[in-house]
Amino acid sequence: MEGSARKLRDNAADWHNLMVRWDKLNEDGFGIATKIVNMRRVQSDQLLEVTSSPSQSPSLPSAAWQQTSELQEECCKLQQVIDKMAAIVSKMERLFSSQRGIQQLEEFQFGPGGRKSPLCHSWTTAEFVESARVLLAAFGQELKLKQTIGQEVAHTTSPDLSLVYLSSWLHQPYVPPKTRLTLEALLMETGHRPL
Repeated sequence: MEGSARKLRDNAADWHNLMVRWDKLNEDGFGIATKIVNMRRVQSDQLLEVTSSPSQSPSLPSAAWQQTSELQEECCKLQQVIDKMAAIVSKMERLFSSQRGIQQLEEFQFGPGGRKSPLCHSWTTAEFVESARVLLAAFGQELKLKQTIGQEVAHTTSPDLSLVYLSSWLHQPYVPPKTRLTLEALLMETGHRPL
């Protein structure tokens, strides 16, 4: 396998590994976000209890302080997950740039149409670049959503909105099944999956 084909094959493996890491972080982040929502619900219930009852428990302020501290800790954990997701998207950007570089090299060597014979099974270099563009766009948008959820989830007082945040985190609306199919096609084309 020659240099460009080998690089595309390595990039495909990197895409797969990054997406596996993303999925693990998504799972971890969902667990943390769920804890945050549940902690906020308990705090809201306690606040309602205190404001509706003139005789409050003397231990409630210290319990509230401890819960606030725990909530802050969970928020920090969620931010760490989001930061790791941002690092993955940054690596995806480098992979995309690498694939565009291969395309530009092919165009320089073989003219505007690039190489006439496929590097792997049947795709042109432009098709590899397009698959990388699809993957990067999906995960870039999803990262923006995660960042927004991370900023808002601990501050919302609406239980319904909290559930929307959790659902959005879990179901990843910007990473539709098409992105998984794109990865599988990329892996098949580069020989990582049998045809």
